[in-house]
Amino acid sequence: MVGQPADRGGDPRPVRRPDASGLRISDEDRHKVAEVLRQAAGEGRIDLEELDERLEATYRAKTYGELVPITVDLPVAGSEGHPMPVPPRPVPPVVGPVPRYSTSWAVMSESKRLGTWLVAEQQTAFALMGSVVLDMREAHFESREVTVIANAVMGEVKVIVNAGTTVVVEGVGVMGEFSEQRPRVALDVERGGPVVRLRGMALMGSVHVQRKGPRGESLRDRLGWSGS
Repeated sequence: MVGQPADRGGDPRPVRRPDASGLRISDEDRHKVAEVLRQAAGEGRIDLEELDERLEATYRAKTYGELVPITVDLPVAGSEGHPMPVPPRPVPPVVGPVPRYSTSWAVMSESKRLGTWLVAEQQTAFALMGSVVLDMREAHFESREVTVIANAVMGEVKVIVNAGTTVVVEGVGVMGEFSEQRPRVALDVERGGPVVRLRGMALMGSVHVQRKGPRGESLRDRLGWSGS
């Protein structure tokens, strides 16, 4: 009818999502980052002059986006002290040539490491509004203990390990989650698998590690149920 307002319910114009990096941070967020910097200085990763500069920038920061460059190049250990030592495990030999990866980046994109590949002694995973998946269930390990430095900024890093792998989570979350998810299979220490230490920071994002069964294995297979 003439004079009726247009129906805006089907407006095809995209709705712009707010930029989460512009959100204001709290004093608690600043204190978490400051603790990360002090620990890095204690480990010799940055000197005292750089510590002072980064601390000044931390307490001057007002948004989450301003915190990103302060710690993005640092591994982040847990805030509850050093974990209990994990006994070393043997590393099975690598048979034949396999691709070796030490870094995985995803900036508004997706990066996956699947199947048979060689896990370097130190892995770096960074996701900025993207997703990184490190599936280590069929991987070979360069060392019996590897460290994954995972940083997620409004993105996701997911590490998947098999039943024989011991996991040590040492990262922190700032308006995000850094954790070990509920395992799908129990830890099998008799397999003598490697140790994976997960460090880093989840800034308005998530870093997860989860223990699963072999790829393609169903719940019926794990429980030993056979078809009729």
